[in-house]
Amino acid sequence: MQLQQAITQLSLSPSAASSAKATNYPSLEKGQYRDSAVLIGLFEKTTENGKQAYIWFTQRPNYMKHHPGQISFPGGKFETSDGSLINTALREAHEEINLEREQAKVIATLPTHYSHTGFAITPVIAHIDSDFSPIAEPNEVVDCFALPLAFFLDEQNFHILTAKRKNQSHPVYFAPYKNRFVWGITAAILWQLKQILRA
Repeated sequence: MQLQQAITQLSLSPSAASSAKATNYPSLEKGQYRDSAVLIGLFEKTTENGKQAYIWFTQRPNYMKHHPGQISFPGGKFETSDGSLINTALREAHEEINLEREQAKVIATLPTHYSHTGFAITPVIAHIDSDFSPIAEPNEVVDCFALPLAFFLDEQNFHILTAKRKNQSHPVYFAPYKNRFVWGITAAILWQLKQILRA
């Protein structure tokens, strides 16, 4: 899928984005979750098949307390000084991969995901300048890379297993791409994005 096509669909379908079903793993009362946000950074890349949309990802260090070693989007916990979860996503992206605010144009937000680790995660979708070159903050990110959006729009590239937690069954999403293993909340958010763009 080309970037402009994805941006147009997201911009023209705010109701679809806001009503898309999130994957939740409720284990706490709603007020006990910590608000957080992640940035789904879309950009255009020229490939042998022409211009295509790509997504920026990060990989967390193995020593991190939450989700060690996992592939994720740039993001983190809400701070009062942020003022909004959109600002949280942009601030964290700057801290983690050196993305300047003027290099990102926010398109939409997706419904909040509730993780079993106690976070309420709001995905923020943004158009990233194509000339952006990430610089990873080594204490928070061991790798920063881009994968094609089109891969995550194909339902056959997802695998869904059922896990039980506190006597409740929940789907767990996996979307392996070559040597990259995307799973958990990140894969669930990508599944949600697929539902919107393929609607």
